[in-house]
Amino acid sequence: MDDDEFYRWYGPWASLSPPEVAALLDGISVPWWIFGGWSIEAFTGIAREHEDVDVGFFRSDLPAVLTHLLPQVCVWSNHGGTLRPLRTPDELLDGCEQLWVRRDGTSRWLADLGLTPHEGTTWISKRDSRIRLPLEQATFVATDGIRYLAPKVSLHMKAKLNRAKDRTDLAVTLPLLEPADIAWLRETIELTHPDHPWLTVLDQHRSSSGGGSPAHIDP
Repeated sequence: MDDDEFYRWYGPWASLSPPEVAALLDGISVPWWIFGGWSIEAFTGIAREHEDVDVGFFRSDLPAVLTHLLPQVCVWSNHGGTLRPLRTPDELLDGCEQLWVRRDGTSRWLADLGLTPHEGTTWISKRDSRIRLPLEQATFVATDGIRYLAPKVSLHMKAKLNRAKDRTDLAVTLPLLEPADIAWLRETIELTHPDHPWLTVLDQHRSSSGGGSPAHIDP
């Protein structure tokens, strides 16, 4: 579905900026973080285009998320492209990982919320549940005071689609990563996509940076 067809069916977006997300979530009682392209921009300092803003929460924190958001915005679940109003946690379909929010039915969409698997405060990758990190290692707080998904984790998630913008994100981020982060990224991509073309690129960087520590992957 191209952009024009998407907008015809789902309506336009007017995405919030990270500071606007922080204002919307001010006072919420559970952890949250911004992922996707905004996390790459926050880490590199290099501006890029953004189609939307992606905000992560732990899945079990959905009740607190709805309690905080519903007085301000309308929340919809997006399950395989099917949108449904979400007023209580019980209305969330099994397997749904994505929520969209907007002010009301006549308004543009503001944010895309991702419900993240976890055990306690341990982040678990949607790509492979063996890939896990403590939330403090899976995220970082940028100079704007906002928590973002760590660049190595963002690239791990982006590897699946390998779009032009994902390759650009890899190119601008890789020179700034620590050797241990490059090693983590390589190992997790090899686990999830054994023939991925990024592996060669990462090997070249690892050879010049002295390697690094392996990823935390459960057996």
